[in-house]
Amino acid sequence: MLHNLEIKGESIRFWQNSGESFEHILMKALGYAMFIEKYPKLEVEMKVGLKYKPDIVAQNGKRDFTFWGECGQNAVSKTAWLLKHTHIGEFALFKIGFNAEALVKQLRKDIPKKYRPENKLILINFVKNIKDLTDGGKIEKVSDEWFEKYVV
Repeated sequence: MLHNLEIKGESIRFWQNSGESFEHILMKALGYAMFIEKYPKLEVEMKVGLKYKPDIVAQNGKRDFTFWGECGQNAVSKTAWLLKHTHIGEFALFKIGFNAEALVKQLRKDIPKKYRPENKLILINFVKNIKDLTDGGKIEKVSDEWFEKYVV
């Protein structure tokens, strides 16, 4: 299913694959809205030639990413592999109504500090009712009240 969402006045197309929830699409849209000003080359669902495909990405070249975003379910081993084997400036995990403290603790335990220097790995945990807060597919701004940010 194709979703045309309006983000900061721009129409962006999001393809919802079979088995993928609308909440996953919404996290991509919200992540895009949060980071497009900081990373003007931000793209959604772009193949990058790795064994993993980002949900949201901005890149300078092969395996050189200014931003990488993963939405929803994401194995810690995947995050660790990406941080170890690629050059990522900022890595964001996006969740909705998640037990963020437990995940942050696990990430800190399982990913060595040298692969997650200060402010490189963040977790954005949207409030449970985030779907209700977005206005019919129009996102002008992601309000600070819509999420908690954790630096891992």
